[in-house]
Amino acid sequence: MANFQLFNTRQAAAPASDTLNAAQAPAYAYNAKHRLAQLAVTGCLNSTFYVSPEGQLDAVLQLVSEVDSRFVAQAARYARQQGHMKDMPALLLAALTAQRSALVPELFAQVVDNGKMLRNFVQILRSGATGRKSLGSQPKRLVQGWLNSATERQLLQASVGNRPSLADVVKMVHPKPSEAWRAAFFAWLLGKPVDAQALPELTRALLAFRSGATTAVPQVPFQLLGNETLSREQWAEQARNMGWQGLRMNLNTLARHGAFQVPGCTEYVAARLADAAEVAKARVYPYQLLAAYRMAGDEVPQPVREALQDALELSLANVPALQGAVVVCPDVSGSMHSPVTGYRQGATTAVRCIDVAALVAAAVLRKQPAARVMPFEVGVVDIRLNPRDSVMSNAQKLAAIGGGGTNCSAPLAQLANAKCKVDTLILVSDNESWIDARRHGATETLRQWERIKAINPQARLVCIDMQPGATTQAPDREDILNVGGFSDAVFDVIEQFTAGHYGARHWVEAIEAMAP
Repeated sequence: MANFQLFNTRQAAAPASDTLNAAQAPAYAYNAKHRLAQLAVTGCLNSTFYVSPEGQLDAVLQLVSEVDSRFVAQAARYARQQGHMKDMPALLLAALTAQRSALVPELFAQVVDNGKMLRNFVQILRSGATGRKSLGSQPKRLVQGWLNSATERQLLQASVGNRPSLADVVKMVHPKPSEAWRAAFFAWLLGKPVDAQALPELTRALLAFRSGATTAVPQVPFQLLGNETLSREQWAEQARNMGWQGLRMNLNTLARHGAFQVPGCTEYVAARLADAAEVAKARVYPYQLLAAYRMAGDEVPQPVREALQDALELSLANVPALQGAVVVCPDVSGSMHSPVTGYRQGATTAVRCIDVAALVAAAVLRKQPAARVMPFEVGVVDIRLNPRDSVMSNAQKLAAIGGGGTNCSAPLAQLANAKCKVDTLILVSDNESWIDARRHGATETLRQWERIKAINPQARLVCIDMQPGATTQAPDREDILNVGGFSDAVFDVIEQFTAGHYGARHWVEAIEAMAP
């Protein structure tokens, strides 16, 4: 009889690895559409543990040249409208503009939906990164159209920020407004003499406040009010005027300007953040609250920080509960300590890959107390978590492990050896497994997954790559889903996949399915 270990039919079905990952270990390459889809939805264009921002930019531009322009346009629209990305949709739009694609006018209207996106598009196009440094006649007309159709509030919001500033953009394209108020606004923006009475209402109110003619704080972005303009009491009032999401994102700003020193402000903010109805209305997920908690500085009062933890627990109502035997394997190796959105001078997030991996595990455990959590690095790390502890507490316990090399197959091998029941296995890693590298054949991760499938034919594997690269340890197929990067939408994606609603090409199919 032939050697069963060599000629097992299930093992023979596992495809051999076809490339190397960033750690120079065997892996599987994505096709061009899948790679562009992942980068479009999750790419941060920052420096990560394995990839430089220049490397990501080069990869995107190379993929744009390989993929048909309609898919590129669909990917840009999906990234903006579904992924709420900023830089990547603007980059894809700029790349198509450099190609003089006929799809640009329609895509511009779909992607450039606010002043920030307008300035991103102009910045990228003028940088020369996509092959041209001038706007050109068509892009200039599109930018002029946006400037001449935006509302006063949109223009004021667009005036926050620089490189380029909105004034720079106006100087580049020379819009010819048909309304008197818009002409006056552009003149004021450029520092030209203008009759204040010709300016629109909000702008007049802003100038009156800046000059001291009135103490009424105008309803404009607080960045326009000036750092020294508002008193502590007025900043506390700003806290009451912010929406729930705005409040969550501006805690450090309020603390820096002394708002929490005003009697009653701390209590108001804490109560608002932990209000169940507000959390439900905002449709907030755990990741947004983890980010707010990690970013909150020492000046943010403890009751407010605790309120963020309370809000995180409330946000679990938005996290779907998975059915059956669920296993979550968070990678706690050394490379997972890098910032989840990469390094960026002056804007590096305090949230690390390991924090997000731990959060996913803790959130799933809280929703399904019977779930099994198996953190790994070189091997599986033995840890006991109490499902009744807060998500934040369990996430902090997991994130505190850290260190060692990456061995993605370790938890799968342990499950296969013990012949465990598995319905859904969620692997949260940076995917750069190298401890278990094999010289020939399938990756060790896929080999161990095949062993699990032999015991659990219905099992599904979700590989969440915290910092999406060009490779995976387990290729896409009907029982394997690769998700690049992380946003709170991942929880919904996992639920849909485990219910059989998403196939192996999820990101590509979702992008291609977008209506024209």
